[in-house]
Order: sequence, then structure tokens, then C-alpha cells
Amino acid sequence: MVQTVREMTEQDERLRLSGYAALSCESRGRERPEEPCPMRTGYQRDRDRVLHCKAFRRLMHKTQVFLSPESDHYRTRLTHTLEVSQIARTIARGLRLNEDLTEAIALGHDLGHTPFGHAGERALAGAHEGGFVHAAQSVRVAQKLENEGRGLNLCVETLDGFLCHGSGGKPACTLEGRVVRYADKIAYLNHDVEDAVRAGIIGPDGLPWEVQYILGRTKSQRITALVSSLIENSSGDIRMAADIQKGYDELRAFMFESVYTDPVAKKEESKAQGIVERLYAYFLQNPDRLPQEYRLICEEEGAGRAACDYISGMSDRYAVGIFENLFVPRSWGL
Repeated sequence: MVQTVREMTEQDERLRLSGYAALSCESRGRERPEEPCPMRTGYQRDRDRVLHCKAFRRLMHKTQVFLSPESDHYRTRLTHTLEVSQIARTIARGLRLNEDLTEAIALGHDLGHTPFGHAGERALAGAHEGGFVHAAQSVRVAQKLENEGRGLNLCVETLDGFLCHGSGGKPACTLEGRVVRYADKIAYLNHDVEDAVRAGIIGPDGLPWEVQYILGRTKSQRITALVSSLIENSSGDIRMAADIQKGYDELRAFMFESVYTDPVAKKEESKAQGIVERLYAYFLQNPDRLPQEYRLICEEEGAGRAACDYISGMSDRYAVGIFENLFVPRSWGL
């Protein structure tokens, strides 16, 4: 019997990948069983579905750290996602893990992120009775909101990676998911340093001396040190050497103290949170003004859930536009 391209890829995975890798032929499957693709493995299909979905495209107009920056060189949620994917794939390749699963998780980990970055997330978390966590929303986008309510029907391992990529939660069930969790932090800490220097919040040599000594003075040196340490020290789990972990922890602490709470970087956050909170309150009281697809969610799960789904899917500029239409008086046309 002639093998399909997918079957040859699955055979190659069994021969080439580490014993710790998540083999696509051993996936726990999808919520709705599907016929296998003759060309792509299950994880390759997941990657493609994420890449082509509407929520992925909207990431290009969602804030990473700096709200509505005037320069084209500041990161957006989309460019962050692409950097996470590149770093995660490098680590996965070095550890002989499943690069396709790693890429699928990395590309989709922020599908459920709000407009206005973590300011928007905090606003929804405080306003909605059930709370709001963007990692869980990424799973909901993939399973419920895309494809007119049919979802993307992704593999269990991909969805688990989405859910477990954030800080403080349980580790992912696959090493590929744990790689993405590290890659997410490596990406945002280092590109946020670069953006903070560009914004004048810290100087070109503004990082603590010990961080520069351990990890390096440039973004490239720091990423290389962190990625190399993960590849050299991970076996059965994902971990860094103690000295590199110390440098990483100090870099993270410095960024939270000096950049993520800096008044220059955060001066517009209260306005952004106000927009999200007022939109949520409005649609909670006026669910009939929601688009049709969200009115159906309202009937099934309540107005609060529908409002969360609608608002969290907005880009920054779309949220501002809806806010202006609802709350800013228009000039009279005389």
C-alpha cells in the first residue's frame, strides 16, 4: 500500500523525534472526529487553521505594551506572536520536540487577548462576574467563536497549550506547550526592552549590570543565552541553568518595576480601561445591540458572557470606533 504524505511524516516523527515529543499519530484527537488529511498531520492542520482564522488577523491591530504608538516599529500582538513562534520553534528543534505542535500553540496562544493589552484584560476581569483570562478565552475562540460558532476543532494538545501558556497556571501536558510558555516570556521581555529604549523609558544600557553580565548586553545575546540554556538543560521537563534562571528572574523583575508600571508607558491605560468597562456595561444592559452571533450566545450563556466575547475580540481601533459611536456626540449636519 502506498503511504500518504501524512503517513510518511508521521513515520519520520517516530524515527527522528525525542521520546519526550508529542507524536501527531498519538494525539488525543479532536472534540469532533475528522477524517485524516492525506498531506498534513493533525498538528499541521491546527497550525494552518489558526493562521487562517479571523482572530489571528485581528492581532495586528491589538496592543502589546504601548497603546496606539505613533511609530511603526513598536510591537503589536501579532508581531509578538510571530516572535514567540520563532523562539519556540528554535527550542523545539534543539530538543527534537514536535515543531508543528509547538508552532500551532505559539501562533494561537493569544487569539483571545483583549484590545489594549493587559489593560483591557484587567478591565474585563474586573467588570465580568465570572472574571476573564485571555488564555482561557483563546481556547474559547478556537472552540466556540470562530467559523460562525463551529470553532476550529483543534487537537486536545494544542488547546491545552493555549490554556497553560500564562504565568501561575498548571504546566501544559506536553513539553511543546511548556516550550511556548517559556518562549512567550523570552519574547516579550526582550522585545519590550527594545521598545522601552525606543520610547526613552530606559537608556540603551539601562538594564541592571548583573542582567547584562549574565544574559548579555544586546537583545540577540540575551535571547541566545536563554534559548541555549533551555536546550542544554531540558530533559523530561523544560528548565534553564540556575545562573541563567537568576538573570531571567532579575530581568523580569526589572521590567515590571521600571517599564510595565512606568507612567509614560501606561499614561493612556486608564482611558483604555474606561473604554472597555463602559462598553461592557452598555452591552450588558443592551444585549439587543450586540451583533447577531453574540445575541445567540447571550440567549445560551447570558449577556455578560456575550459582551466579553464581543469586546475581547475587538482590535484597539475597532473598540475606539464603537465607543465613539455609542458615547461621543456627532456634529449636526446642517
